[in-house]
Amino acid sequence: MIRSSAPTGYRGRFAPSPTGDLHFGSLLAAFGSWLLARHAGGRWLVRVEDLDPPREVAGAARRQLDALRAFGLESDEPIAWQSQRSARYEAAVERLLDDGRAFYCHCSRTDLATVSGIHRACVARRTRPDPSVRLRVEDGSVVAFDDAIRGRYKQDVAREVGDFVLRRADGFWAYQLAVVVDDADQGITDVVRGADLLDSTPRQILLQRALGLPTPRHAHLPLVLGPDGRKLSKSDAAQPVDPTDPLTTLRAAWTRLGQPADALTEARDVSDLLARARSAFDPVRIPRHDSGPHEMS
Repeated sequence: MIRSSAPTGYRGRFAPSPTGDLHFGSLLAAFGSWLLARHAGGRWLVRVEDLDPPREVAGAARRQLDALRAFGLESDEPIAWQSQRSARYEAAVERLLDDGRAFYCHCSRTDLATVSGIHRACVARRTRPDPSVRLRVEDGSVVAFDDAIRGRYKQDVAREVGDFVLRRADGFWAYQLAVVVDDADQGITDVVRGADLLDSTPRQILLQRALGLPTPRHAHLPLVLGPDGRKLSKSDAAQPVDPTDPLTTLRAAWTRLGQPADALTEARDVSDLLARARSAFDPVRIPRHDSGPHEMS
């Protein structure tokens, strides 16, 4: 059975996927989530979302953690690795299957192309040896929540997303399931992440309700866009951050978060910069909208 840790104050987290080295957009999310946790007097955790081996880059997870350490952003508790938590995800899926809230699905992407990829009923043309597992999303499942940065967000999950995958046909666990189980187990009270995950939140809220888990507060930070207008991690402009020059990069992230540049200009080293940042940080100044091409100057 899924259990939720009893939170005793603010608990935030940064959860990178090891699909490449840490780039500026990811550092912005890490720094922003760290600042909000420290501003609230809370704890900040790091969780590695190594759930998708075909997309992972060898050694990327360790390089990401090393880079975070160079920027002074270290987890307050032991780092969690999703690849070690399969039993927890299995327990959640079995519970949902037993309750009739989830079902086995033989539909492929090709099958669902005829319905714009939105699963409302099985349309599989053949039986698959290893079907996926989907959450059953009832008609009228509309989810609305108040994001601390973006404001009110509302989504008709049934019409816009449909029954969504919890375990893929290749046997790997879906992000939506893992993040919900892990946030509950770690007692996360505040989810701070990039705005590219804003439209995933209603699915996670539905899943939390199905499992009887609490829903954290949410704050979706502005994205850094490449010159082509795409999210930096999807852009050819996405380059790894330079851990040998942490002050320049942290100052750039600080201003991208809408904070006054002069607050950090006199910082002598990383520890001094982070102390000044904690003192000067004002969450109200975080921009609600994504920013243009990233420049370090």
